[in-house]
Amino acid sequence: QEKPGRASDECARRVYEMKHNQRIGKWGEDAVAAYLAERGYEIIARNARTPYGEIDIIAKQAEITIFVEVKTRTSNKMGLPEDSVNLRKQAHMLACAEHYSAENEINHWQIDVVAVEGKAESEPKITHFENAIQ
Repeated sequence: QEKPGRASDECARRVYEMKHNQRIGKWGEDAVAAYLAERGYEIIARNARTPYGEIDIIAKQAEITIFVEVKTRTSNKMGLPEDSVNLRKQAHMLACAEHYSAENEINHWQIDVVAVEGKAESEPKITHFENAIQ
């Protein structure tokens, strides 16, 4: 028999983990936006929604619009951040980019993946995979 309070403890744990993951994700996205800006990219939008999902960062460099997927991890227990960009995620990213570019009449674009490793209180390790999904 389940003890009273166990279900609510589980719910509270899940809410905490969700908020924790959202904080980590935001930290990673903030770090990548700064990283790109330092390298001359113009940040056009963040967390842009499409019918197919969300685009973390939309940037522009020269005449190319770059759709950026940010993956952040605080440890490698679950693998490298970029390992989570599986075929299903790639298909979603491609659909998001195609939709956004059609809606905004963008002809020259690419999808980059940027992996962030570290913790909010330290300097992140950033790995940029340009034109990662075609």
